[in-house]
Amino acid sequence: MRKKMLKLEKPHEIGLLIYPGVQMSAVHGLTDMFHFADRLARERLGATEAVIRLSHLSPRDSIEASRVYDTVPDAGGSPSFIIMAPSIKRPGDEGYEPSLVDWLREQYAQGTKLASVCGGAFLMAQTGVLKGRAVTTHYTLVSDLVRRFPGISVDPDRLFINHGDVMTAGGLMSWTDLGLHIIERTLGPVAMAETARFMVLDPPGREQVFYSVFAPRLAHGDDAILKVQDRLAKNGPRDVTVSAMASWSGLEERTFMRRFIKATGLRPNDYFQRFRIGRAREMLSLNRIPVERVAWAVGYDDPASFRKVFLKLTGLTPSGYRKRFGVG
Repeated sequence: MRKKMLKLEKPHEIGLLIYPGVQMSAVHGLTDMFHFADRLARERLGATEAVIRLSHLSPRDSIEASRVYDTVPDAGGSPSFIIMAPSIKRPGDEGYEPSLVDWLREQYAQGTKLASVCGGAFLMAQTGVLKGRAVTTHYTLVSDLVRRFPGISVDPDRLFINHGDVMTAGGLMSWTDLGLHIIERTLGPVAMAETARFMVLDPPGREQVFYSVFAPRLAHGDDAILKVQDRLAKNGPRDVTVSAMASWSGLEERTFMRRFIKATGLRPNDYFQRFRIGRAREMLSLNRIPVERVAWAVGYDDPASFRKVFLKLTGLTPSGYRKRFGVG
């Protein structure tokens, strides 16, 4: 029996912004993903026309971005979503062209939802729409983003944060998570699942904390605190008290606590826990020694306590971490 062909409503337009320095491999990857989603959904629904409209938006030679690629040309209207893919270079302090930023603000004011991946968060933050919101970006860019835009709250452990009208995704490859979320939002969970299956991708649900490494702040300029950080790194993960750290710094304990938190963003005990778990991650990745021995080697006498702290800081159990990232 011949399948009845359907004509659906006007499709949602998903615009990929070709801004200066954008990572084109991510743009092309998202382009392919939305093409697959459109094709698979049309086959399943028996639709005669596109269910997703995909465009590439370029600000070249104009104060606003125009479509340089469009799967439903001459349809008019405005994008439902504009995605700022990762930047291939580290975002600088100079920022982006004011006319591009103003155009994004106008699109947002007209109801377009904005989304960023990795360094694309710097362009979105420049529009002001992230002020007062929790966002994420690549874990190596967190300090730069906080310094440039102090009005936003950055959570480097999250891979994807959705506020409805604005969305941010973390590291470079998290464009897959963002793309699948937008497919689910526009076409529904069945379309998202079939696209993920077709592309051999895990559905959304992982977190950036699985992948990040402990990278302590060292460019804060406080020599007394740097002395403590250096000694901790040299001594390794052996147990140490706050009083001992304060004595290494040459500061009174209360003064040391205040300056340590200001310099590193962490309380001394939290810093030391992250340092020890960082060493444990290295050991779990590179060899097959029992988890109990890893716990002891990084200063935990109780393996159960070690597992609890490891899960809290990484989102995985020690054995789960080794299974995912082990190369030994």
